[in-house]
Amino acid sequence: MARLLLVVGLGCVLLVAASEPPAASDDVVALLAFKRDIYEDPLAMLSDWNSSDTVPCQWSGVSCSPLDGRVVTLELSNSSLRGFLAAEIGSLSSLQKLILDHNTLMGSIPRAIGKLQNLTVLNLSTNQLMGPIPSEIGDMRKISTIDLHANRLNGDIPPELGKLTNLVELRLSNNSLTGTIPGSNDSVMVTTSREDQIGLCQLAQLTDLDLSYNFLVGDIPTCLKQMKGSSRVGNCFQDNDIMNRPVEQCENINGTDTDHITGGSGEKNMTQPLWLLIVEVVTGVSLLSILTLCAIAGLRRCKDRSSGDSIPWTRAISWKESTVISIDDDLLGNVPKMSRQELAEACEDFSNIIGSSHETVVYKGTMKDDREIAVVSLSVPVHYWTNYVELYFQREVVEMARLDHENVAKMVGYCKESDPFSRMLVFEYPANGTLYEHLHDGEGCQLSWPRRVKIALSIARVLRHLHTELQPPFAVAALTSSSVYLTEEFSPKIIDFERWRALVAKPFLSSGVIVNGGPLNGVVDARQMRFMDVQANTFAFGVILLELISGRASLSKDTDDLVDWARKHLDQPEEFSKLVDPKLKNVNDDNLGIICNAVNLCIDAEPSRRPSMNMIAAILEEGVDMSTASALRASSLAWATAELAMS
Repeated sequence: MARLLLVVGLGCVLLVAASEPPAASDDVVALLAFKRDIYEDPLAMLSDWNSSDTVPCQWSGVSCSPLDGRVVTLELSNSSLRGFLAAEIGSLSSLQKLILDHNTLMGSIPRAIGKLQNLTVLNLSTNQLMGPIPSEIGDMRKISTIDLHANRLNGDIPPELGKLTNLVELRLSNNSLTGTIPGSNDSVMVTTSREDQIGLCQLAQLTDLDLSYNFLVGDIPTCLKQMKGSSRVGNCFQDNDIMNRPVEQCENINGTDTDHITGGSGEKNMTQPLWLLIVEVVTGVSLLSILTLCAIAGLRRCKDRSSGDSIPWTRAISWKESTVISIDDDLLGNVPKMSRQELAEACEDFSNIIGSSHETVVYKGTMKDDREIAVVSLSVPVHYWTNYVELYFQREVVEMARLDHENVAKMVGYCKESDPFSRMLVFEYPANGTLYEHLHDGEGCQLSWPRRVKIALSIARVLRHLHTELQPPFAVAALTSSSVYLTEEFSPKIIDFERWRALVAKPFLSSGVIVNGGPLNGVVDARQMRFMDVQANTFAFGVILLELISGRASLSKDTDDLVDWARKHLDQPEEFSKLVDPKLKNVNDDNLGIICNAVNLCIDAEPSRRPSMNMIAAILEEGVDMSTASALRASSLAWATAELAMS
């Protein structure tokens, strides 16, 4: 029977293989599959990956061998990529370095990664990968560095890692790995040859091992205790009490693993053969059925080819259909959850609407403790809310919750209910309206020159924090004067409402570019593209500076585009004064010059030439004089008032 199945299987493989046309370029096909599964590329890192190219060696992040032109390096770290790691990556048979750290890769590590027999460096750290570490990694015999830290990987450490005799560095910290460390626990075995040992103790070249902050249990292998470059803090080991997690975090883990290690009760062991028998029977029947169908399909395809006038019709399968999305219910565990009833009471039964669009409705409310809140309700029918959208929603909630700065409106919590279907985000609400309202809807009299300069400095500092001090960096989806709210003391608070509009619009778009949360009346306005990434935030900050200086709106049907108008004067320092809002008095010329120079840098038409917000903030902090003496020097009336006060 076994021989029959083997013969049928080989026949099926040969028939199907014979019917497939040869691939034009395995490397190009694999890389395009990688690009297909990346659904967000805000920095346009993959924009030059063209399907018409037969050689990918000039593509961003790709390096090739000068000998045969095969891809040897794929390096796209810190590229703000969001998506999944395609299994086709395993087809890059000459790949030596795969470096994709500090992105937002989700889903599991594909098993096909084990096909990368020439890989020496694998770095997928600081992503959001889930599931177990595939045992197939043990097939990459040339690997010297594996870095998977700061993901959401779970399950056991595969003992197959012990096959990687060239492994020097292994970093698995800050995941949710469980089970015991595969290795020899007998101290006698430390003096024996490596061939007699098991698991990680076989790795003679290993000098850097980081297993910290997981949920590993059992004893620490003796070989690892003697390794100087080994870190194991923050686990649940039996002999590592001082450096373990708190006991309450380890109780359930230890209980589960004890049953797993010992095999459970005697009753479970007695029923094991029955389960094995059932599995064997089901597997055998399924295998026979699949092989039979495969053989029939292969024969039919050969027959169709011989006829020469029949082309089979196939339906293209999207990545959403072929990818299993896993939802982690504990993902939002650290974010406060609020009930719909609680929010309805705060927002006057959702009657106090302060903003709306096709994708969202924003309500204003007051909590029982007198805190004012803004509630963003996502307008999506339940039948459009797929697992993909739910995962995206949860990731974005976690992304927003990690923002902790005095000039970012704090996320108070979220609401997630099924009856009625509700997805809401709750933010603290600064009570003094938006910067846009003060500059353009009112008289602007409350925004004096010193106050405007302070607002500019505060926004520069928060953007520096978001762009350079957070890892991974955070870019505001739509940074405008309308997304900057003011407290009663006129301190700015950024609320990123557009991020949620983009989330809601995404399922409805089959192609094209998302701009400010969706199509702009069917036309993509190139000026809005500046809001899509970190460099675009720098441009947007330059626009806000221009609004603060001039009192003009960035876009208006009555006036020219603000940036186009300002560029006429920014190249000539003697014309800086022509940019100033006529309502402003006592403008400090030195401060104006510093700010205009910063604007010039921010709105450079070439994004790559725009400096980071770290540099822009430093220019403003070092150049702008906000002292009392500076304010007095700028105003003769202020000098007179001060002298009268002292007399």
